[in-house]
Amino acid sequence: MRIAVLGAGNGGLAMAAHMIMKGHRVTVYDKYAEALAGVIADGGIRLHGALGEGFFSPSLVSATMEDVIDEAELIMVVTPAFAHGEIAAGLASFLTADQIVILHPGRTGGALECRRVIREIRPDLEPVIAEAQTLLYASRRTGPSDVTIYGIKKQVGFAALPARRNEAVAKKLQAIFAEFSLAATVLETSLLNIGAIFHPAPTLLNAARIESTAGNFEYYHEGISPAVGKVLERLDGERVEIAQALGVATRSAVQWLHDVYGAGGADICSAVRANRIYGGIKAPPSLDTRYISEDVPMSLVPLSELGALASVRTPVMDMMIGLAGIMHKTDYRSKGRTLQRMGIADCAVEQLKERVL
Repeated sequence: MRIAVLGAGNGGLAMAAHMIMKGHRVTVYDKYAEALAGVIADGGIRLHGALGEGFFSPSLVSATMEDVIDEAELIMVVTPAFAHGEIAAGLASFLTADQIVILHPGRTGGALECRRVIREIRPDLEPVIAEAQTLLYASRRTGPSDVTIYGIKKQVGFAALPARRNEAVAKKLQAIFAEFSLAATVLETSLLNIGAIFHPAPTLLNAARIESTAGNFEYYHEGISPAVGKVLERLDGERVEIAQALGVATRSAVQWLHDVYGAGGADICSAVRANRIYGGIKAPPSLDTRYISEDVPMSLVPLSELGALASVRTPVMDMMIGLAGIMHKTDYRSKGRTLQRMGIADCAVEQLKERVL
């Protein structure tokens, strides 16, 4: 299969190498030349970790998006969610009706935002934008051309927008990855956004430790203590309540950890500590991290916005959004993924559910 990977970071290089390993023709794009320089200089990607050692060469590595997506059947967007709008705008002029765009992950509302952006530029095109519920890999870029995969999730939900294209997307995606399971709609994938639970709050609540140690501690196993876990459970409870109010199937974070990683535990702290794949993953070296700059505006803000739409109060989410804004001196509420940016500001609950079908 011809596949384009947009994004040469932790997840993008892991996915590109993995798909080349599986025998597919893969091209790689990043808008930053420095992100591509090591791969170009070495002629490929050096893979380490859970899948073994290997060296895998994409058929094209380029900072020109048009060249990278040319003739691609699947376009895998593996970038921080705050780049989705920009990526969608870049794709709009060149995208064809038979190409499928998949966000890895969509965070919350990613497919909705991308569809809005593309349609504003190309009103004649009905794009197929799918989103994964989370990134398949626990991975880090560990050198100029090196990426280490610490583990792969057992299952990751995905859905297409519109949902009537679910089976077409599933046919191609599941031919590559058995780990992907079909969800009903992108509301299900967006509302099962576990990054919203495990990224901003532990980072904010460990702010002093991150600043004093430059992140020299295990983010999950040490940073999610029993007390932090209690905050995460309240945060997760708000997410689940929003899904229930919208009539969308979901799972608790504890159940998700069991299903995806086989990690048992009665609460978030114990389940996180039982997950061996999280072992060795360090905290961010500073508070200038995507765990805040991505996951607050692209996860917590749209969840809070959907909560307002569904008449669900979200005091813990709102507290974290405000705290992040104070630390970063940024109004994350106004710059985040609002109902307007998702293209659903005019929707009531039933209209929203119809719009994703």
